[in-house]
Amino acid sequence: MQQPQQHHHHKPKPSLSGSLSWIRRSPPPSPPHRKPWGAGGGRGRYACRAVPLLVLTVYSLFTVLRIPSSSLVVNTADSERVDRREDVEAFKTHLPSNQNGLEARQETRSPASLPCSAFISGEAGGGPAEEGVLCCDRSHYRSDVCYLRGDARTDPSTSSVLLYNAPRGAALEKVRPYTRKFEESIMRSIDEVTIVPVPADAGNGTAGEDPRDSLRRRCDVRHPPGVPAVVFSTGGYTGNVYHEFSDGLIPLFVTAERFGGEVVFVVLEYHYWWLGRYGAILERLTNYKIIDFRYDRRVHCFSEMIVGLRIHGELVVDPKLMPNGKSIKDFQALLHQGYSGKPSAASSAPLPLPLATPARPCVDHAKAAKPKMLIFIRKQNRVILNLPHVVTACRRAGFAPHVMNLRRQTPLPVIHAALASADAMVAVHGAAVTHFLFMRPGTVLLQIVPVGLDWAAESFYGKPAQQLGLEYLEYRVAPEESSLAAEYGLNSTVVQDPSVISSQGWWEMKKVYMDRQNVTVSIKRFGELLRAAKLHLK
Repeated sequence: MQQPQQHHHHKPKPSLSGSLSWIRRSPPPSPPHRKPWGAGGGRGRYACRAVPLLVLTVYSLFTVLRIPSSSLVVNTADSERVDRREDVEAFKTHLPSNQNGLEARQETRSPASLPCSAFISGEAGGGPAEEGVLCCDRSHYRSDVCYLRGDARTDPSTSSVLLYNAPRGAALEKVRPYTRKFEESIMRSIDEVTIVPVPADAGNGTAGEDPRDSLRRRCDVRHPPGVPAVVFSTGGYTGNVYHEFSDGLIPLFVTAERFGGEVVFVVLEYHYWWLGRYGAILERLTNYKIIDFRYDRRVHCFSEMIVGLRIHGELVVDPKLMPNGKSIKDFQALLHQGYSGKPSAASSAPLPLPLATPARPCVDHAKAAKPKMLIFIRKQNRVILNLPHVVTACRRAGFAPHVMNLRRQTPLPVIHAALASADAMVAVHGAAVTHFLFMRPGTVLLQIVPVGLDWAAESFYGKPAQQLGLEYLEYRVAPEESSLAAEYGLNSTVVQDPSVISSQGWWEMKKVYMDRQNVTVSIKRFGELLRAAKLHLK
């Protein structure tokens, strides 16, 4: 797509030293019919003296006149640079200062020359609303994200966004604002947003030469300039706590945190229970009411809009990709602020959780308190069949074990309070492990990994937990400890070579290894990990 070109004509700064050296390098003119030295009389000697004197006089006058002229040009350039400082700061490049002695300077770049990701992340800076921008970044395998700047208006009746004063030649764009682009089956269930560009020369609100101009909508709600919209979907796997964080809340933080609350969320497939469950987080990312794109029939007008969410990976915030260097620890601090009962303040920076203390004294100070360990259990699948023995092993290792059976209706503040004060957590691989995000850096996550789930356990929870500063330990279930051994046989391909089933696709792998498997933990091997966890906490 094309975008309007910005032509910034920078007059090069004249170099004073360069001008003078050019004059010095020019040889003085030779007088005509010059005679050899010693020839001629007094007139010849007078001419020989007068000509150099004349040249020197001209040179002096030229130098005196040249200096003010050069100074005037420099001042004009400096004034022009000050006038354009905002634009230059938005689009800047630096010339190397060590090449031929050139001084580093700034150059403006047109929007058309910038990658779309620079607008989405804010690296491109702001710009006048009259200068329409429409671009889409479809380079990431997880999500497509489009950026609009200008007169953007929602049209819920057609699930569209109209961009007036769009750059000439801009094409119609379609995007499904969900972060699992690689899963075609789930993406087909996500509502699609159509972005309709209307060029600036299409007319003034009545049907004109461009048929798209007849689509103009009157603004029912005009949002302030500088308050953009971020459009995303809460469809797909929403309902699973892992996906609610990994596919939704963390990408929303990545995309919208830089606005400091001055952003409006426009949600497709909006669920009111979702707002009730995560309102404490959302109200720290936006200062405005959330718009239900499907059922709010009003036309909302924005000067800037992002359709879709940026994502860095599974439960991760990459500080190198954030314009302000924020990380997953900043997201965790936001969770702590939201669920610890502190007052809401989207513009105030939440403080990180403190490190876990090695030992806490009891009330009577008679002995050190045992480190608190939470054991998350499951009831449908991936059940710990010898749970009582596991609890006893934890107690013998010096922990104070607490068993938690999480349900969908368990309030997040309750889960947060339990984990924020815990020293260790034990859980079989599953969505509940996502709650390690509530744990303090320096605490221990011990994940029990059933047969066939090694890669998922490490990628989805192991690495993210380590990036958060947790000590990550992994108990890998042996083939004979899996219920699949009794169902398929200990020497079956299902048990001995899970890659065969995994190669048939995620759903086949899920059906066998996630939905039909329970585990019996070896207390001896598990006890070794418990001792390692206790040693880490000392």
